[in-house]
Amino acid sequence: MYIISIITFAHHKGGTGKTTSCLNISGFLQKAGKRVLVIDIDPQANATSGLGIDPSALDRSIYDVFMSSVEGYPRVSIRDVTLHTEPGIDIAPSTLDLVGVEPFLYMIEHRFRILKDELSGVKGRYDFILIDTPPSMGQLVINGLIAADHTIVTFDRGVFALNGLNTLMTIFDDIEEMVGEKISPDMAILTRWSHMNGKNPWFMKILSVLGIGDQGVEERENLATIENEVKTHFPRVFAVPFDQAIYQAQKSGLPISHFAPGSEAGIVYEQITGDILEWR
Repeated sequence: MYIISIITFAHHKGGTGKTTSCLNISGFLQKAGKRVLVIDIDPQANATSGLGIDPSALDRSIYDVFMSSVEGYPRVSIRDVTLHTEPGIDIAPSTLDLVGVEPFLYMIEHRFRILKDELSGVKGRYDFILIDTPPSMGQLVINGLIAADHTIVTFDRGVFALNGLNTLMTIFDDIEEMVGEKISPDMAILTRWSHMNGKNPWFMKILSVLGIGDQGVEERENLATIENEVKTHFPRVFAVPFDQAIYQAQKSGLPISHFAPGSEAGIVYEQITGDILEWR
């Protein structure tokens, strides 16, 4: 009998690294000998394609699972749509059809707990279930948060990262007031967290000598400010450096664990996974 842990990756803003973190952690969990299921509830279906599945070729997806709660729609379970992927990770895939689910959910009394109820049908089959959510704060995201045992929030290096942090904390409080479920994020992952952003270090030194490299210092200070503020809200904070291998892995339909585990980002994601393996 497996001891299951359900982890949801969330942020209402796009481009913060939710899918990247979800897939790379799932890969290292799989390499650690764990049975892993990824639930893709983002209509963009990036987690689905990131594991080598073509969303446009699917007959059934997580869309059908949610629609099963609508009166008159045929019954489809998560087990019915789950696929096994080349990296050894199972996925309940998404498609663009999922965009049309939300209006129907408003007609369902238990709409916030649809995913949580559905996951009871696969408990015992997996050690970890990882949920990738869309960049919004609608019914799908709330479903992902309510279903989770643990929540991981991802942040990008943008100038509005701290605004996003404050907004997220407000959203989590609103969910608790609305649904009666407390959301307590367990970890923050800061993605592409390198002031050089992939630039050649010798090139940066030349800019510094020429007196036009000061923006590097300013950016480091900004990143440090963001990181310190995030640490006041999360018990665990990891910074993943910019790494071109991440994008090459995604193009190959593989997590970094299976494509370039020794890369800079791969090493950090393996450390993150080690921390997660200690969760209870």
